Amino acid sequence: MRDTTSVERAVERCVRRVRGAARTSAAGLRDGRDRARRRLRDATPQQRQTLALATGSATLGLLVAVTAVAATGPWDSGQRTAERVRAAGREETSGAHHTGAEQGRGTLRTPEVLAAVGPLEKAGAGARTPGRADSVPPPTASALADTLEPLLDDPALGPSPSASVHDASSGKQLFGIAEGRAATPASTVKLATATAALSARGADHRITTKAVVDGGRVVLVGGGDPTLTRGQLDALAERSAADLRERGRKKVDLGYDTTRYSGTRQHSIGPNDNLAPVTPLMVEEGRLDGSRKGPAPRSDDPAGEAAARFAEQLEDHGVRVEGPASHHKAPKGAETLAAHRSAPLSELVERMLTNSDNDIAEALARQTALDSRKSADFEAGGRAVAAELRKLGVPVKRAEFADGSGLDRADKVSASLLSRLLVTAADPDRAHLRSVLTGLPVAGFTGTLDDRYDDADGKGGAGLVRAKTGTLTGVNTLAGTVVDAEGRLLAFSFLTHGAKDPQAAQRALDRVASALANCGCHDSPSAR
Repeated sequence: MRDTTSVERAVERCVRRVRGAARTSAAGLRDGRDRARRRLRDATPQQRQTLALATGSATLGLLVAVTAVAATGPWDSGQRTAERVRAAGREETSGAHHTGAEQGRGTLRTPEVLAAVGPLEKAGAGARTPGRADSVPPPTASALADTLEPLLDDPALGPSPSASVHDASSGKQLFGIAEGRAATPASTVKLATATAALSARGADHRITTKAVVDGGRVVLVGGGDPTLTRGQLDALAERSAADLRERGRKKVDLGYDTTRYSGTRQHSIGPNDNLAPVTPLMVEEGRLDGSRKGPAPRSDDPAGEAAARFAEQLEDHGVRVEGPASHHKAPKGAETLAAHRSAPLSELVERMLTNSDNDIAEALARQTALDSRKSADFEAGGRAVAAELRKLGVPVKRAEFADGSGLDRADKVSASLLSRLLVTAADPDRAHLRSVLTGLPVAGFTGTLDDRYDDADGKGGAGLVRAKTGTLTGVNTLAGTVVDAEGRLLAFSFLTHGAKDPQAAQRALDRVASALANCGCHDSPSAR
């Protein structure tokens, strides 16, 4: 029989060999991974795109296998795949046909899906348990600087662009250039408008348009829904006429109430195809050409035209309207004949961000003001947005919100504020803000980014960058999210001014965002 001590020594030698081999293998894997990262970072945009396509093909079978799971809301580093697809598919239909509380049921909205998935667990005071995106460290500041600074030095971006990149998981700022400087944001200010409205009103809030009866007068009361369609207004008139006939009333006066808003109806830019006069009663944003998005000829009197159509429909359904409709404030306690409720606020936010809808933006700023029972005009909306962001812990020092849409050049925000807004919207404990992320246009596919990221330098970001655009004469901005090459969700914002060529500026911004999406950025090339 062999000596027991000898056997034990032999076993120990085997264990040491196995451990040594494991350490060597792990070191080799780390070295290989680091080499791959460096090669990916140094690759051309075309090579990165080829790798992305190859990786997508390799994982397609797995995605098909988990379709059932995907339908219930899987997460792609903070952005739910089902929400992303649903937001893109709903671009032309969001907000339609919500005539009552019973309508819209059966459609999973963002907060419901997130509730089913469950929040991330807390670990200690204020710390979050690492998820899949936390399994690797965030990009380093030096590596981000080496990647982004040369691109931000492009003369096409004007004399002094500002930039901010935050890690969505930790909330830490990873990169910044003049990130605290207040600048004109153009339409990226809609991120602030959306966040404030969702925070104040809630994702499920709906805006009501109703008809009430006051003695022998019917009053059409605007609640502030610019997405009300002709068909929805006609249905409201039909139900109102049916109620009136049951009461034995076949003849009425008609008034319309726009007192929900105060102050001027006209934006500081004056009459413009980008925005109708801001009133709480309008049909299809006062558009005169049947369009659903983008610039269009607008009515000079959206409320009056809505009331005139309502009168026609009452008469078509057997109720005669005496004389033309006139302004009339509905008395408190007036009995409601019929009401229409808009799509949930979360869907209005998605539609606003995807299409950069100015009319919805101004309506949401006023909804924020109304929540605090303040007057609902341009100035009050701006104050209410700032106050709501302050409650969320978003720094608004030196920020100015002159309107909700970003058409006013007096708007001023910093790059850091915009990226912080996106981090806040990604917070697992703030699921009611998630449509700020799901409404972002997808590069090369939806909304205001559908015709961008199609050149050689931008293709690397197609389908990967999700961002709100902003454009005024001499102003080009971009703020959104990317999931980087390591699977980390990053929030970014880039603001420029003084650009001479808006198309060149857009292409330069797209190159910066594409580089961020394709960057692991853990090892600084300058340190090698």
